Amino acid sequence: MARRLHVHIAVDDLEKSTAFYSTLFAAEPTVLKGDYAKWMLEDPAVNFAISNRGARAGVDHLGFQVDSDAEVETIEGRLAAAEQAVAPQRNAACCYAYGNKSWSTDPAGVAWEIFHTMNEIPVYGADSAPTGEIAPQSSGACCG
Repeated sequence: MARRLHVHIAVDDLEKSTAFYSTLFAAEPTVLKGDYAKWMLEDPAVNFAISNRGARAGVDHLGFQVDSDAEVETIEGRLAAAEQAVAPQRNAACCYAYGNKSWSTDPAGVAWEIFHTMNEIPVYGADSAPTGEIAPQSSGACCG
């Protein structure tokens, strides 16, 4: 069972930010669109994404990319058992990908996304955003 840390940052200038992170990671993005870039790094194991979709610049949300829907459900169960709010989303289309996910918010208000990606799609997507405390902090998130 492998997990990959996910970091999504809203940026003001995608071109400059893509150049910066490509230099920092010594790697070109694995996905590059007009409003979005993503690096799937092995060392460290991270799914690092940036977008310029009108959100306030800064960390948009954190998360874990997991290998199966069962892992998404396991983490949902742990959060629910700890009496944390959880917002499952199935068949979500976001960030040029299709999959199943869940949102939660830590005590400091940072949005966390747990997701299993099933395949890529040709559009950014606009799945329905969770509401209330567990919504991503800005509109830059896939689900914002």
